[in-house]
Amino acid sequence: MAERESEARLHFSTIKYIHQAGYRLKFSSVTIATASVIYHKFFRENSLNDFDTYLIAATSLFLAGKVEEEHRKIRDIVNVCYRTLHKTKPPLDIGETFYGLRDAVANCELYILRVLRFKVAFDHPHKYLLHYLKALHDWFQPYVWERVPLTKTCWSILRDSYHGKTSLKFKPQHIAVSIIYLCLQCYGLEVPHNRSAHTKWWTVFSEDLNLDIIRDVILDIIQTYELESS
Repeated sequence: MAERESEARLHFSTIKYIHQAGYRLKFSSVTIATASVIYHKFFRENSLNDFDTYLIAATSLFLAGKVEEEHRKIRDIVNVCYRTLHKTKPPLDIGETFYGLRDAVANCELYILRVLRFKVAFDHPHKYLLHYLKALHDWFQPYVWERVPLTKTCWSILRDSYHGKTSLKFKPQHIAVSIIYLCLQCYGLEVPHNRSAHTKWWTVFSEDLNLDIIRDVILDIIQTYELESS
């Protein structure tokens, strides 16, 4: 049990590193999400003892940039990831260390692709969350929506969910609805007429969704947050 918790914390800190380096590389949130999923899927097939997590993370960013058509040169990936990991060290010079890291990322990219069977394009919750929030905005009175940062909170939770394996366990539509449900609960908001409606608001967005699934998604996200505080 303790070993599993230690592994989960290591994955959490490495995904945090992916996010930090991704922002420095000016990647979009979807590209960073893709890099996170590539990383998680890789270690679902491989042991932590066999690979350097930060090399896999840097390579996942490089590969995600290609998948999402935000390509960054391998030189930039290496330099930014190195500086993100070694904040107190000077930038890399063009030399043995740089070339070694560059070759490691290039070789690792091919290995990750083989492990994942070249299936590195994913359906993320982002587009569903955007659509669902827009629909809910039209259901609420404008002043209700404006007095709480519901949209901002939803996007923050979605971003943070990639520190864990939520995206590997649940459908993207279910994740999007569950995050909205959680935020509505946090701010004490209720979708208009939901109590009297024959169809609950979440089933409008996803017919195969129910409260048990919503609670499972929320619990999984909460457990991810607990890793940061432990």
